[in-house]
Amino acid sequence: MVSFFEHIPSVYRTAILVGGLLLLWIIEGMAPRFRFGGHRYKHAGTNLFFTLTTAIVNTGLAFLILKASRFTSDQSFGLLYLVSLPVWLHALLAIMGMDFIGAWLIHWVQHKIAWMWQFHRVHHIDKEVDATTALRHHPVESLLRVLALFAAIIVLGVPFWMVMLYQSLSAFLSQFNHANIHLPKWLDNALSWVIVSPDMHKVHHSHYQPETDANYANIFSIWDRLFGTFVKVPDTLAIRYGLDEYQDTRYQEIGSLLKVPWEHATVIKENISSQHK
Repeated sequence: MVSFFEHIPSVYRTAILVGGLLLLWIIEGMAPRFRFGGHRYKHAGTNLFFTLTTAIVNTGLAFLILKASRFTSDQSFGLLYLVSLPVWLHALLAIMGMDFIGAWLIHWVQHKIAWMWQFHRVHHIDKEVDATTALRHHPVESLLRVLALFAAIIVLGVPFWMVMLYQSLSAFLSQFNHANIHLPKWLDNALSWVIVSPDMHKVHHSHYQPETDANYANIFSIWDRLFGTFVKVPDTLAIRYGLDEYQDTRYQEIGSLLKVPWEHATVIKENISSQHK
């Protein structure tokens, strides 16, 4: 495993990303949890555009991740090098740490800091959440997430192969927990004690703010339980996705979504007012 992820070709990483997305998208088509009224292919096209911009940002800044991981390995720098750990434990703690800093923490911060939320809300505007929503991030948000991962690697001390393993797991499990699929209740509940299950993450995409500001985790659900941000709803079928101020159909189009972070507050007020007329 060490050798595989140390030298994993880009084509393999792409296959993991595309293969997982395609598999879940097919399952969603066969047995969807929600039956949305929109055009499924158009919706996927919009989200795949943002998947492409995320890939471009990640590729463009890959040198930062590489240099950080090489530095920590060569210098034995970082918290996980303070004591001698077996490889398996170092890998487990590294993945958990990257998931906390590079996913949960930056996600929580994006909900709490106004200017960051302006970019992150592009992800929440989606009214038909499915596996393709997983990488629907504004390019600026993608940049912030790369910087958070960079910080996690430096602080923890993570070798390159562990970073590659983490990114592979993170990409697939993000697609999984966004997927428009229904698992048996007992299975979803059981999974949610360890990893983020589909029903657990559905709550985070609710239009109701107390639910939107909950269930931030990506891989491990422990972070939400530990920091008091875990919320469970009796019936996820009652959840309405999206943000109230972005119900206009134009906000499902690429051009409008790219401009969302710079929209003036008055535009938002006009949208809300028009909905109540």
